[in-house]
Amino acid sequence: MIRRVRILHQPPRQDAPTILVALIMALILFALPEPDLAFALQVKGLQSPQSFVADSARDQYFISNINGDPEVKNNNGFITKLDQNGKVVQQRFIQGGEDGIVLHAPKGMAIVKGILYVADLDAVRGFDTKTGRAIHTISFTRHQGSTEATSLADVAHDGDGILYASDTQDNTIYRIDTRRQHAISVLVRDASLAGPRGLTVHPRSGRLIVVSWDKGKILEVDAKGTITVLVSNSFFSSRFHNLDGVDFDKWGNMYVSDFTAGKVWRMRPDRRFHVIAEYLSTPADIGVDRAKHLILVPYLYANTAEMNGLESPVKSKKRKRTLRDYGFPFQRPGSEAQEP
Repeated sequence: MIRRVRILHQPPRQDAPTILVALIMALILFALPEPDLAFALQVKGLQSPQSFVADSARDQYFISNINGDPEVKNNNGFITKLDQNGKVVQQRFIQGGEDGIVLHAPKGMAIVKGILYVADLDAVRGFDTKTGRAIHTISFTRHQGSTEATSLADVAHDGDGILYASDTQDNTIYRIDTRRQHAISVLVRDASLAGPRGLTVHPRSGRLIVVSWDKGKILEVDAKGTITVLVSNSFFSSRFHNLDGVDFDKWGNMYVSDFTAGKVWRMRPDRRFHVIAEYLSTPADIGVDRAKHLILVPYLYANTAEMNGLESPVKSKKRKRTLRDYGFPFQRPGSEAQEP
């Protein structure tokens, strides 16, 4: 669960209840880890952040910033780079319009062997994660019978050389073979995709997971393009609105962001759903750092992003939870809970 703590400062009162509250707060603060050890922070100063991904190979993070109209080619988009602690290394690590870089309205991202692939309207662009240098431009304009792919929303990697890209307006999922000079083919084009938005590959099955913007569906697509509906709204229930991002943690839990409803959902492997955060301001294309068990949430209209620790499963219902179960990597000496 995402942990949020708000401390309200009020004028001191010299009475017993106030003293008791102060003592309780002191005990709570003593129990918490040092601030530099707790992964629960906010990234400010962004411009329409759409996607937030972890680069586990280099222990760093990237945030795509649309910085303008999401459907206009203004060459004004940029990518923010963060270090392993979530500190901004370079606000405009990759900047459209500078040093020969073309980047209009960057949205979803995926990292493959040191290359940051970015969905950018009618192209997927590849950049060196170390230098920011432009390496690839994969154009989708009028490709494979499409009227014109101008709304690429996300990209995902299968871990074996294949990239997938979603075109929301054209109800299309593309397949890109990075081993064959980025050859493009249509995996599936079907109205039942209902505005495909966020993409991820299931870490166990290897199948593509798609969330839909138009009808709030969660879909699975196999290697032949066959669509299976995993979850959808029913006549009696409209749980989801406009789904934007999707990712998995290392235990196989799925996380989905609902842009309009302002919620982040978790679906366990047994298909049970839980809201882990709500009343959020436009959560967009979320990511999960599986190594550190953190959820990465960009807030498009709030111009901020957050990194928060996720609750991890416990082997025994009797075991007391520790701070490690909520995304804090270290404990104070002697504070580790013992199995009964």
